[in-house]
Amino acid sequence: QIPRDPAQRQLQKLAALSQQLQQVHPNVLAKILKQGTVYQNEEIVVINKPYGIPVHGGPGVKNCIADVLPILAKMLENMRAEPLHLCHRLDKETTGVMVLARNKEAAEKIRLLFKTRQVEKIYWAIVLGDPDPAEGIVEIPIVEKEVRSHQSHYKVSPSQPGTPDTPSRLPLAHPLTTLQMTLAPNYRVSPEDGKVVKIRKNRSAESAVTRYRRLAGASACSLLELQPITGVKHQIRVHLAYGLGCPILGDHKYSHWSKLAPQKLPELILRRLKLQQSKARHLPLYLHAHRLCLPLGQPIDLVCKPPHFFQKTLRKLELDIAKD
Repeated sequence: QIPRDPAQRQLQKLAALSQQLQQVHPNVLAKILKQGTVYQNEEIVVINKPYGIPVHGGPGVKNCIADVLPILAKMLENMRAEPLHLCHRLDKETTGVMVLARNKEAAEKIRLLFKTRQVEKIYWAIVLGDPDPAEGIVEIPIVEKEVRSHQSHYKVSPSQPGTPDTPSRLPLAHPLTTLQMTLAPNYRVSPEDGKVVKIRKNRSAESAVTRYRRLAGASACSLLELQPITGVKHQIRVHLAYGLGCPILGDHKYSHWSKLAPQKLPELILRRLKLQQSKARHLPLYLHAHRLCLPLGQPIDLVCKPPHFFQKTLRKLELDIAKD
């Protein structure tokens, strides 16, 4: 059944494309990654990661970036080239700058730069609402918890082993529960006297710091520039949704505090996107790894343009970025 609504058609096309990329022959995926190469030297290859492709394999994953690295290396160099190495990861739904190393030594050197926070990472995200203040730092620890899902398509089976994208560190008590990151603040306001009280630190909580700046605002949403100082799983998504109250557009996992349900969009956004609320669950995640500065001898500044669907939505929402 073909939807009449052009916005709905576009969303279905994007969903179908990311599905196709997971079904294609590994050579085809390697070719697509090769076309998305933005920089290379004797140590690294930098690609613009497409939407909807997982970096690692796992249950139900047919194609992932890790699996096609040997083919990509041969396509870029020669048949005897050693497989490329992963240096860091991006979520399946995140697009943008991704660094691959040509050999083990370079990979270890770059992983250490990430680990010791020497790599400057800049993301762009379209978010609901307007952060107040327009620029600042969110510094709230993050912990993993179990949440109930009200919809069967979020189902995570308790027997399903973890993957790098969805680690299964906790036993799942209910078939409709899933693991999700959430805030574990160090302080709270006492309901009795309104004073700030220190909370006992959650042992499994990880320290998380995200710098943010609003680049544009319109149509009940904003375009933010984000710099994660730490690298906790889903850090940007959690800090924006629960720390700032500005979830990323299309982030159905982190839009409600205690349940998993499709994102509820303001009327103005639905109008601008020509979308019905019942179709909002098809929206992709608008999070893009825009820039990465790698201190390898001379600092290497790597920039990737947002994908076509991201740019199109910026135009529809009238989020105009002031030219630098």
